[in-house]
Amino acid sequence: TRHLLSEQDACSPALICKKCRTSDPYVKFKIGGKEVFRSKTIHKNLNPVWEEKACILIDHTREPLYIKVFDYDFGFQDDFIGSAFMDLTSLELNRPTDITLSLKDPHYPDHDLGSILLSVLLAPKEGQREVTMLRRKSWKRSSKVILSVWSFSIIFRRMRFHTKSLSYLRLSDMHRKSQLWRGIVSITLIEGCELKPMDANGLSDPYVKFRLGHQKYKSKIVPKTLNPQWREQFDFHLYEERGGIIDITVWDKDAGKRDDFIGRCQIDLSVLSREQTHKLELQLEEGEGWLVLLVTLTASAAVSISDLSVNSLEDQKEREEILKRYSTMRMFHNMKDVGFLQVKVIRAEALMAADVTGKSDPFCVVELNNDRLLTHTVYKNLNPEWNKVFTFNIKDIHSVLEVTVYDEDRDRSADFLGKVAIPLLSIQNGEQKAYVLKNKQLTGPTKGVIYLEIDVIFNAVKASIRTLMPKEQKYIEEENRLSKQLLLRNFIRMKRCVMVLINAAYYVNSCFDWDSPQRSLAAFVLFLFVVWNFELYMIPLAFLLLLAWNYFLILSGKDNTQHDTVVEDMLEDEEEEDDRDDKDSERKGFMNKLYAIQEVCVSVQNVLDEVASFGERIKNTFNWTVPFLSWLAIVALCMFTVILYFIPLRYIVLVWGISKFTKKLRSPYAIDNNEILDFLSRVPSDVQVVHYQELKQYPSHSPNKRKRNNPG
Repeated sequence: TRHLLSEQDACSPALICKKCRTSDPYVKFKIGGKEVFRSKTIHKNLNPVWEEKACILIDHTREPLYIKVFDYDFGFQDDFIGSAFMDLTSLELNRPTDITLSLKDPHYPDHDLGSILLSVLLAPKEGQREVTMLRRKSWKRSSKVILSVWSFSIIFRRMRFHTKSLSYLRLSDMHRKSQLWRGIVSITLIEGCELKPMDANGLSDPYVKFRLGHQKYKSKIVPKTLNPQWREQFDFHLYEERGGIIDITVWDKDAGKRDDFIGRCQIDLSVLSREQTHKLELQLEEGEGWLVLLVTLTASAAVSISDLSVNSLEDQKEREEILKRYSTMRMFHNMKDVGFLQVKVIRAEALMAADVTGKSDPFCVVELNNDRLLTHTVYKNLNPEWNKVFTFNIKDIHSVLEVTVYDEDRDRSADFLGKVAIPLLSIQNGEQKAYVLKNKQLTGPTKGVIYLEIDVIFNAVKASIRTLMPKEQKYIEEENRLSKQLLLRNFIRMKRCVMVLINAAYYVNSCFDWDSPQRSLAAFVLFLFVVWNFELYMIPLAFLLLLAWNYFLILSGKDNTQHDTVVEDMLEDEEEEDDRDDKDSERKGFMNKLYAIQEVCVSVQNVLDEVASFGERIKNTFNWTVPFLSWLAIVALCMFTVILYFIPLRYIVLVWGISKFTKKLRSPYAIDNNEILDFLSRVPSDVQVVHYQELKQYPSHSPNKRKRNNPG
């Protein structure tokens, strides 16, 4: 029998949030893991009364009602206040019942988080018709939005804490809100053993999800196995001195339907000693098998925010200390600490008006890989001044600094105003620059400019070594979506790369066909000379000559590194084509067909992007798009040329083979990587070059200036 569950009015003592002196509380109701209702947010109120109306349908009373209370926190993950379960089997039909539930936090079960009072009525579904009529009448009489028929009011009683516990929670919350992290948790996911089979073939396609606070990581999928080998390494940031709980869940990937749950486990970081690697074998709960991980807790210099008056690099003593830390003499000390970045976010001008009043409430988000810091909000202003200084530790000199401006909106998610992406290697130290803000895709301008002053100090040796290691993965990345423009663009990019090879083959074949006698004669003489005198060291030497030739072309002003206009034009026209799609029924029909086979199309789209990016990165290495990487390639090619010239090939192959065969014996949990691919991953593709390109500043800061004028 289906029943109707509702919550009705009650009284209202004071609310004191567990982590702050004021609160913006709201409540979520869940049944069977599915959210069935969410209350509105009461801002800055310690005595919230919602007076909302909710009607919840349930199939049976065996499933408890899960109640979670949150404090709304704009720009960050909302603070968890407490939760409680309500047993529906204890309720009587058609009789209002007052219930008091104690709020608890699973991570701090000993803490008293207060209580929630509500009145509940359980009624059969047959009474729903009369209630629906009542709702229609209520809407006619009132302009307020009523969520459903029954009303509820949630009351929090005073929350009690020990003084020591309360001060700790407030301190950790302060650090989390300012995103000041105090250490790093380095996790290496090694393998899974004897996992539960979920597919009809008796196997699974397992992957693992990790969560620490608002930080998330998802591993790759290992197909058709119960003993997967992942060999993945990633880092989480620690915001609390006593550590925290890492939640781990294992899933089986199912194409076309919901992924199957295999099991879960947790890591309590508070019981692990620091500066030591721990090998953990974690038994999966609610499932079968176990996971093998390596976990290391290390202390590290934290990122920070300060006012413009507090400037690390302007203090001569502190500047000398930073320069000493990244000097050549300390090139092998703490290899992960590559450099130091200081960003001054000064002001913005002529921003877009996001509110109906013709103003905006702008704030700025500064991101470097997984580090994310925010400025304060300047209300009702299109020319805000922040005057904030952000400092970061650089782990990879090829990282890209992203600065995004948003408009704060308390009732919904923040509105995007503009963004810039700045590669660290392109920064000119100590120079205040005006950057034209770009759209979300970084393909064209939007309204406004932002003034930044950036300083980068790094150790070149550490940066070079780090280039040959895998890139740091972002915790949260946007999922690839199907786009006709993106699919077409990637196809054209790959076609251009393939055409280079085809044209080279045609050129060689024309030499054999003697289409041009002079060219064929020169090629024939060169062929005889090279084959007669060929040695293995000439291969890297040829690459060196190509790099040197392009370098001299740049010095002489005959730069051949200009972008292909096809890519840039397609990127700039992306939004215009999207607008045309909305008006063109044929194109809508085409998109509907594509979405029917979305997973296949997204895979093809990604493969095209990877193949095209690989070819473009090779080209951009030799075109000196990033001089640091081209010089690094020259050093490596010189070493290979010398080694191949003086050492016989058999010895080189012998050393390589011994190293490969003994690698697992020497380091059983080492993560496999390819240094050449890691190097190329740092070289930007043509699309990324367009993303990082600075736009010219126009007097009006208007994006329309750059758009082409279409006749008629």
